[in-house]
Amino acid sequence: MKISEILNTDKPYLSFEVFPPKTRSGFESVKAATEEIAKLRPSFMSVTYGAGGGTSKYTLDIAKNIKSLHGVPMLAHLTCVSSTRETVRQRIEDMKNAGIQNVMALRGDIPDEMRDSDRSQWDYRYAAQLVRELKESDGDFCIGGACYPEIHPESANQREDIKRLKEKVDAGCDFLTTQMFFDNNLLYNFLYKIREAGITVPVIPGIMPITNANQVERAVKLSGSFMPQRFKSLVDRFGSDPNAMKQAGIAYATDQIIDLYANGLNNVHVYSMNKPEVAAKIQSNLSDILKK
Repeated sequence: MKISEILNTDKPYLSFEVFPPKTRSGFESVKAATEEIAKLRPSFMSVTYGAGGGTSKYTLDIAKNIKSLHGVPMLAHLTCVSSTRETVRQRIEDMKNAGIQNVMALRGDIPDEMRDSDRSQWDYRYAAQLVRELKESDGDFCIGGACYPEIHPESANQREDIKRLKEKVDAGCDFLTTQMFFDNNLLYNFLYKIREAGITVPVIPGIMPITNANQVERAVKLSGSFMPQRFKSLVDRFGSDPNAMKQAGIAYATDQIIDLYANGLNNVHVYSMNKPEVAAKIQSNLSDILKK
């Protein structure tokens, strides 16, 4: 099933993101964790893609396994910035042959060794180029793209960021998924601005449950996310107690999701980090809401 079909309904949905192993030795444990999350029957699951395509095979292996065992619609990530056009086309062909209908088209992080190189020589500089490549293929994919409620770290300002986002959507994105955020008002403000800019495709909010204090610094470093005082107080109070912090972090994420549903955003994506117990608890907290 294409994600665009799921997004056409008024029913609240929950989806989860998992990541592949970095090496073959870790494959079985990751496979088991992702299968447990698939048993929750989310609306779909996404599988990330390692920097430089290092885990590309495992991305497809995990996606195919979940799809065949549990019938959960899959969204496979694909990055392009450090790849040649030939490599990307082969990976698109691999996804098509694997029966993957949904692709998350991402530029990807620029490897350190490429930062000072001549970017005009790269086959891909922007995600919009990958979106066009997917559209021109014969895979009939439903294509997702990333968006940043708090501005992409490399953009000079939000106006420039939204301009780039519009280019990506015009290239063929069917929907967008946001980077993590911890203040829903930031998302609502962002949605107003992109609608004003003519971006009308569905936007899926991405929620990251912070279940241990060490995740906070990493989340800020990766995304530059604003941490509201309410969340900082939560970490200050419960961060030294792992069990209390996990419970509080899940409760905070649940509260964000309920507010999003209440404000008409029916599809929420949870960055579940291969943690079945976290995914299950959030889904349980929302059980009656998801039945409606």
